[in-house]
Amino acid sequence: MSLKWIDSLDIAIELCEQHPDVDPKTIRFTDLSEWVQALDDFDDDPTHCNERVLEAIQMCWIEEAKE
Repeated sequence: MSLKWIDSLDIAIELCEQHPDVDPKTIRFTDLSEWVQALDDFDDDPTHCNERVLEAIQMCWIEEAKE
């Protein structure tokens, strides 16, 4: 399965697993964008990303980190 920008929850789960020591509330969007694009399963156009997309991913990651 390839991940797209709209797969906020799946991306958040991957990020949570790959960066367990990171507080998602403190990450800069520039770093978040780079980390998402570096995921093995990620396959989407970098230009399809915007602040709203990154906020959605960040919010899902925050929720995942709580669990």
